[in-house]
Amino acid sequence: MISAGTKVYFALKPADMRRSFDGLAALASGELARDPARGGLFVFTNRRGNQVRILFRDPLGWCLLAKRLDRGRFRRPACGQGRVEWEADGAALLRFLEDVDVTRAAARTCRVASAGLRLVRRDSGIGALATDV
Repeated sequence: MISAGTKVYFALKPADMRRSFDGLAALASGELARDPARGGLFVFTNRRGNQVRILFRDPLGWCLLAKRLDRGRFRRPACGQGRVEWEADGAALLRFLEDVDVTRAAARTCRVASAGLRLVRRDSGIGALATDV
């Protein structure tokens, strides 16, 4: 549960997912110019976009939440040139974690799959595989 008013800071540049608590806290301090010990959630994705790590501090110490997708990728927020972060709220973070762009993975699967499969685009922009009958 993310409490109301929690600030979420998305790093727009990909991060090295081998980093752990101290490494990601250093990224938040250095590149995002934010002190992670003062609160907030710091969201980092890898270059391929299939992994995300969220760093935050609770009263007892550092916490790190990690998620890796089997298919698809997380959509990084699109911001203006030269920006290194995007500030949002908890609801935006939840949408980010659930709104996964699977069109590339589906397209890759279509090329390998049998001729009876095709890529279907839905209004949400998320692709899915369907069978031609």
